[in-house]
Amino acid sequence: MTTTPAFPVLLRLLDERSSAFRAAVASAPSLDVQVPTCPEWTLFDLARHIGEGRRDWAATVAAGPAPAKSAAMGAPDAPREREALSDWLAQSTEQLLDALREAGPDRGCWTWWGASQSPQTCGAVARHQLQQLAVHTYDAQVTLGAPEPLPDEVALDGVEEFLFTCVATTSAWPHKPTAFDFHASEGRSWRLTLDGDGARSTRLPAPGTTPVAAVGEGPDAAGVSVRGTASELVLFVYDRIPADSLQLEGDAGLFDLLREWEPEE
Repeated sequence: MTTTPAFPVLLRLLDERSSAFRAAVASAPSLDVQVPTCPEWTLFDLARHIGEGRRDWAATVAAGPAPAKSAAMGAPDAPREREALSDWLAQSTEQLLDALREAGPDRGCWTWWGASQSPQTCGAVARHQLQQLAVHTYDAQVTLGAPEPLPDEVALDGVEEFLFTCVATTSAWPHKPTAFDFHASEGRSWRLTLDGDGARSTRLPAPGTTPVAAVGEGPDAAGVSVRGTASELVLFVYDRIPADSLQLEGDAGLFDLLREWEPEE
């Protein structure tokens, strides 16, 4: 059974991914190179996004359940000098880590995912921030031409975190009810069910088995299933690698419908 990483583990992994991101930025020949997986950004734009975003979330965590004003307002701009930028990025992550340590995992926190399966707590914020930083670290590594798989400790929670936080909704699915199965080669699986009640995900006992039937289908049926390593699955759901990088069975067009869907909360 999949379990969410303990809060201290999330903080450690956040720190580690931050270090990996800074290492990628530091080794880039130029900060003005375009990021292939975020083509509207240069590497400097990506670094600025990472630093300002972590500072904003630090302020949000510190504010508790109330929405916080942007911490970027009045804060020092991201410096373009390489060493100063690295220091600025490290300080940004430390601000977030300090705020999370001070708050603890169970304290309420404003989040944008009110109707999801993830709680509005500081622990859920740490969990989501880890995945965001991990994927953007991959972006920085792709820019250098040296992408690395997400670490197992990060990736094994990444599929569920994405489904619970970014996909779950109570808005009705506007198409025929269906299900998506995600199978990690490390032995973990999840089912996303979409119907008139919205989108909800469940953990599956083992690859290829399902605890409940998809609406209107047989007990083992899903509209589409995808298999790969946990890292590949995370990078796929975040649109970093194409579908042909994994093993798909069923109607691959359902992923297009899912990506085009804009639920009305």
